[in-house]
Amino acid sequence: MSDDSTREDHTEEGTVDEHVDELPEDLDFTAAGPITFPNNNRRRIPALIYLVLGAGAIAVSIAFEGDATVNTGLAVAGALLAVFGIYGLFAGRTLNVDDQEAFATAGAIVGFPVGHSSAQQVWRGWLSTPTWRILIYSAENPPKNRGIVLVDGISGDIVEWFAEENPDQWDPDQA
Repeated sequence: MSDDSTREDHTEEGTVDEHVDELPEDLDFTAAGPITFPNNNRRRIPALIYLVLGAGAIAVSIAFEGDATVNTGLAVAGALLAVFGIYGLFAGRTLNVDDQEAFATAGAIVGFPVGHSSAQQVWRGWLSTPTWRILIYSAENPPKNRGIVLVDGISGDIVEWFAEENPDQWDPDQA
C-alpha cells in the first residue's frame, strides 16, 4: 500500500505547492501559425478505396458465381461501393479559393468597411461544390451593418450575398 494519499509537498515556507495546468504544445493555439482549411480534393482518397473495394467485390462475385459462400448480395454491395466511389471522385474537386481570397471577395461586395468576420467551408449541390460562407460585420464598435456572402470555392464567384443594418441592439452602459 502506498502512502501517496497522505504525502504533501511543501515549499521552504511550509505552504503547499500549487499545481498550474498547462496545455500540451500540440493543443496550444497561441503558438500555432495561420490555420489552413484542408483541401476538398482529399475526398478522392476514400473514393478510390471504395472504387477498388467495389470492383473487387464484383470480381469475387463473378469468379465464384454459384458457390455457396458467395451470393448476389456481394455483387450488389460491390456495385453500390463502386457507384459511391465514382461519385466521390467527381465531388472531390480541388478548392482553388482559400479563406483569405474569400474574405477579400466578400469585403468588396457588401459596401461597408469590414471589421470582424468569419469563414466556414460548406458544400453546395449534388456535386458537393465547396463554398465559403462568410459572415461579415462592419468596422464600427458596435457594428452598424452585417452581411453574409457565399463565395464559390472553385471559381471565386459570388454565389449569393445579403447585407443589412445590424438589428442587434447594444446597451452602451453595459459595454
